[in-house]
Amino acid sequence: MAEVSFGLWMKERQAHFERVAEEGIPGEKEFPEGLHEAMRWSILGGGKRVRPLLCYAASALTDAEPASADAAALALECIHSYSLVHDDLPCMDNDMMRHGKASTHAKFGFAEAVLAGDALQAEAFEVLASGAVPAERVPGLVKLLAFAAGSRGMCGGQAVDLALTGTGGAGVGLPELRRLHSMKTGALIRAAVLMGAACGRAELDTPALREDLSAYGAAIGLAFQVIDDILDVTGDTATLGKTAGKDAEEEKATYVSLLGLEGARALAREARDEAEAALSRIEGLPQYAGKTLRLREIADFVVSRDR
Repeated sequence: MAEVSFGLWMKERQAHFERVAEEGIPGEKEFPEGLHEAMRWSILGGGKRVRPLLCYAASALTDAEPASADAAALALECIHSYSLVHDDLPCMDNDMMRHGKASTHAKFGFAEAVLAGDALQAEAFEVLASGAVPAERVPGLVKLLAFAAGSRGMCGGQAVDLALTGTGGAGVGLPELRRLHSMKTGALIRAAVLMGAACGRAELDTPALREDLSAYGAAIGLAFQVIDDILDVTGDTATLGKTAGKDAEEEKATYVSLLGLEGARALAREARDEAEAALSRIEGLPQYAGKTLRLREIADFVVSRDR
């Protein structure tokens, strides 16, 4: 039987995840109703769902149970959505639009947005501990997610990014920028790959597999951020669903400001090639032969996306 096309697979997984999130996030009629409405506004009906897609694709490597992969995907997106809610606040990026609609603080106010983000972060760990994931695998998933979200991952990267905002990139070279975004963007993307695989059989403990999945995730994280920087210059607000041109306006160092458009595009392609090399090494292990197609297709999607 022929494989379903990537486009159809992606649409099916995105639609499936929307149902998982719709059912998994507290309803608007559950007390406190206003907070739950803000949480649902933040996470439902928007975004490319790259992290859940990566989680689902990686879970197929280790034959994970669908319910476990769903829980990991929802936990990841709760953390990602909370980070966007807080990133959009006036004290950070001060953006009034997200996913083509009003950002959470623009819709519900500053205080409610802070609380919605806080609650989504807590919700992520409740989801992992809800029973869908086998008990023996929960600590490993919690550790992966907490590390990716914390001071050595996403939050740390945001702190560095804020410290550099307005400097015009003075003193920031390519190594510093790569380190910043390996934390701010890359850590959660890398966690999505590792968590998806960790939902299944114990082979993730094999150093070679873990190392290659981590290398793949790191390369995807880099490619994703490079393309984001390119689209901030070449895209428009209507297509992106968020305010275009903010990087230059806020005098941020970006891959485009350092390398130019063509140099940034070349770096994105280089990152995709690194991701594919990691997958080729995984394919060399007999138990994973033929199981990396979706991860390979996601790498191509990340580099070719237009929003």
